[in-house]
Amino acid sequence: MFWNLLATVICGLGAAGFALGIRAITAKRAPKWLIPVFAGLGMLGYLVYSEYTWFEHKKSLLPEEAVVVSTEEEGVYFRPWTFIFPYVTAFSAVDVNGINPVPNSEGVKQFVLYRFEQTFTDSVSHRPHLLNCQTRELVPLSPDGKPNVDSLKVISTGDSLYKTVCGS
Repeated sequence: MFWNLLATVICGLGAAGFALGIRAITAKRAPKWLIPVFAGLGMLGYLVYSEYTWFEHKKSLLPEEAVVVSTEEEGVYFRPWTFIFPYVTAFSAVDVNGINPVPNSEGVKQFVLYRFEQTFTDSVSHRPHLLNCQTRELVPLSPDGKPNVDSLKVISTGDSLYKTVCGS
């Protein structure tokens, strides 16, 4: 977060410096209000850039064994351009080396699903799950390792999570 703040300030100062250059070239005939406008646009431009490149940056930091199985794109009302060009605000990944068959259970595999969210500060959460490859039932596990049947959901065979877990 500190580095994002620092980069935002530097982009604002750089854009303000560009406006100062315009004023110097025009012998100070360009209006003074150009400087804060350029600074604001520079900072806003960097923030928009960082939001739209967040997913690709985070994905590049994942190990080769991690497979992205879902993404969430969202439009935000105070960023109206996101309704035209939505950006990835969260994604889920599975470590394919951590997919293990459950002993004495035909077609049931256990794995950890990692969820990355772009919030004020980036957050990562993980939760173990069971997936029955025959019935396509996905069940999260509670912290003590017991299936949370209340949260059971059936996923389709075309789902990227199903293909990743059951295809391995």
